[in-house]
Amino acid sequence: MAHHHENSRVVINRLSRAIGHLEAIKKMIEEDRDCSEVLIQIAAVKSAVNNVGKLILQDHIDHCVVEAVETGDKKVLEDLNIAIDKFMK
Repeated sequence: MAHHHENSRVVINRLSRAIGHLEAIKKMIEEDRDCSEVLIQIAAVKSAVNNVGKLILQDHIDHCVVEAVETGDKKVLEDLNIAIDKFMK
């Protein structure tokens, strides 16, 4: 089911930055940079991706879940529970 959310542009921009950081980490490893520096950058990317996930989750709750509750669509709530379980692992 295709749909657009108000934060799509923000999500895309944040993902683009995270991809850029991942490329920089790859280059750091290719250049044999200090492991501590690499690990700090990896932590920053993990945090950025996690924050994108939170933004998508909030957007999903604000739009899809609200609409599902209004229409009685229990499948959206079941899917949300599965997605949250996977996201939290």
